This record gives sequence, structure tokens and C-alpha cells, in this order.
Amino acid sequence: MSEFKIFSPEPHFAPYALNPENARERLYPEEEATTRSAFQRDRDRIIHSGAFRRLMHKTQVFVHHVGDYYRTRLTHSIEVAQIARSISRALGLNEDVTEALALAHDFGHTPFGHAGEDALDEAMKPYAGFDHNAQSLRVVTKLENRYANFPGLNLTWDVLEGLAKHNGPLCQKGDYSNIHVNFIEYNTLHDLELHTYASLEAQVAAISDDIAYNSHDVADGVRAGLLSFEQFEDVPLVHDHVREVRDKYCRLDPSREQHEITRRIISQLINDVINTTKHNLNELKPQSVDDIRHAGKTIANFSDEMRNQDKTLKKFLMKNMYRHYKVNRMSSKARRVVNELFTLYLNEPDCLPTDWRQATEGKEEIEKARLVADFIAGMTDRFALLEHKRLYDTSTFEL
Repeated sequence: MSEFKIFSPEPHFAPYALNPENARERLYPEEEATTRSAFQRDRDRIIHSGAFRRLMHKTQVFVHHVGDYYRTRLTHSIEVAQIARSISRALGLNEDVTEALALAHDFGHTPFGHAGEDALDEAMKPYAGFDHNAQSLRVVTKLENRYANFPGLNLTWDVLEGLAKHNGPLCQKGDYSNIHVNFIEYNTLHDLELHTYASLEAQVAAISDDIAYNSHDVADGVRAGLLSFEQFEDVPLVHDHVREVRDKYCRLDPSREQHEITRRIISQLINDVINTTKHNLNELKPQSVDDIRHAGKTIANFSDEMRNQDKTLKKFLMKNMYRHYKVNRMSSKARRVVNELFTLYLNEPDCLPTDWRQATEGKEEIEKARLVADFIAGMTDRFALLEHKRLYDTSTFEL
């Protein structure tokens, strides 16, 4: 007799959606839960992970102590999940998968955002480099040690595939020469078919990330005083909404104005993705998730017009916000902190915490370097700053 399941019946999925009844295998076989589907269980494991909690004190743009109102990796990931669920629901996809991927997509990020990643990648150049997407896979398959029977979170193949390939195929079939070693190592154990496109759920999670960080970086930039809405005259995606809000609401206070503009930008982007993706689906007429994987192109997209507007906004933010001198100063400090921590730990592994030091014993230098990178990548901003102070500030010998 089959085991009775007491979780609620699954909603109706489109034929090209991921259905938990057909979820592909976990690397380590285990009995599935009676109260949750396989994908719900994946999402819950992600939420309960240490990596998820640490996102609370990891930089999105501003270092954690700059202000309480700015987004962190955690709040960003939750916002991505909300957007991804909205789009998935409209397309008849599996919301649990898109939510799981949205919540885990930044697990591999270092402290201090892209500045920290650039510094760690530079330090790791002699040791195959560092890539935050490859590190996310390493976190959920190896570094999260919570369960008695296996390393990592033992997520389903479908969710791991989406985490690895949400930005598209990683290689040509059988050619792994240009992808990060983290992908190669796991793929030898559990073939994620790195040459194909990911599920539509993963594609939705990826484009939801774009929607969230573009729109919310505008809001955080204005709140921080690095940007003003008057500067967006040549950025239609923002300027059109600024004009509409100011025409409709006279003398709206700045905080409410900012929120009103931001939510309109998000709504416009979401609606464009839904309409464009439905058009692409009508052309492709997929009858299975494998039809999506072998479509030869990304299906979840912006329209051509919106893609151009999105590029214009990205260029504006790069020039006026991400390269603002105040952000440059934070980034410069962050790169020095990461570089100096890496150099010290690699040369003096006895300064690592006991469990990490023991892990490096007897290892070749390349393996030591990867363990040091794992340790640094898992740090929060504030822990990295505190650790740097402990190790480099000779005015104190605080342990």
C-alpha cells in the first residue's frame, strides 16, 4: 500500500511546468515527506539553512552598517521571491521551485557585494578563480552541514539544475573547459545537464532578480542621496513614472513618492515579462519541461522595447550609483579587507577557526585556497570587518 500523503492537492500546472510528482532524484536517496511536496521541502531546507540567515548581514549595495533602511542580500532575496511567485502564478508554473531558487540564488555571494567577489576572484586566480553562482551550488551541496545522512541540503535535481543554469546553459555538451570547477565536481556525481537551458521556473527566478535589483537600487540610491529622480530624464523606465506620479499627486512626501514610483516600475516590468513570455510560449507550444530545456533560447524574457529600457537603466545606475565616489570608497575598503584576509589565512592557516584549520591540514595549496575562499565567502560584512580588525589592528589583542 502506498503511503498516504496529507499535504494539500497540488494546483493545476501548465504542461511545461515542474510537477513535484515527477521530481527528479536527490543525490542521496531519502524518503519524501508526507506533509510537503519534494519542492516545498527543498524551499524549507533553504529557509532553515545557515547561508540564508547570513544573507541578513551581507551587502546588496551599501555595507551593512551604513543604514537600517537599505536592502541587504536577505531582503533582496525575499523581494525576488515575491516577484518570481507572481510571474510563476500567472504562467501556471510551480511557485515553490521559483521561490526556492529566488531565496537561494545569492548564497554564494561574498561579504561586501560585487567588490568582495571581485577581490576574492582576483585572489583565487591561481586556483581556478571564484564565481558566486558556482559557490551557491557548492554551499547547498557541500558546505551546509546540517543533516546526519548527507552533506549539503540534498535538494532535488530540478532545483539544483535551476540554481546552476538559471542564467542559461553553462557549456557545450561534453565540453567543460570554460566552466568553474565547482560545477564540474558536482556534475561528475549528479549530472545536471549543464549544456541545456533550465526550467521556466529557473528562468523566471533569474529575470525576477533583474527586476528586483534594478528597481530597488533606484529606490536605495535616491534614499541614500546618491541619486535624485530629476537625474532620470533620459531613462524612460523611471522618468515616465516620476512624471505620472508627480502629475497625479501634488506635494507627496518624498518617502511615499519614492515607494509609489518604485512599485509602478516593478509592476510594469512584471507585466512585460508575463506578456512576452506568454507570446514566446504560444510560438513554441511546449508540452513538457524538456521542451523548455531544449528550446535553444530563453523563454522568460522582456520585450525588445523593455530590454532596451532595462539596458538604459543599468548603464545609468552603473555610471551614477555603482561608481559614485562614496560607493567607490566603500568598495575600495571592502576589496582590501577581503584581499588581506585571504592572504593571511592562506599563509597562516593556524589563524583559522579550529574546524577550518583542521580541514586544511595535509591539503595541497589549491585545496587550502578553496577552503579559505569558502570561509571568507560565507562571512557577513560585519564578521569580515571584525575578523580583519582582530588580525590586523595591533593596537588591540582582542580574541
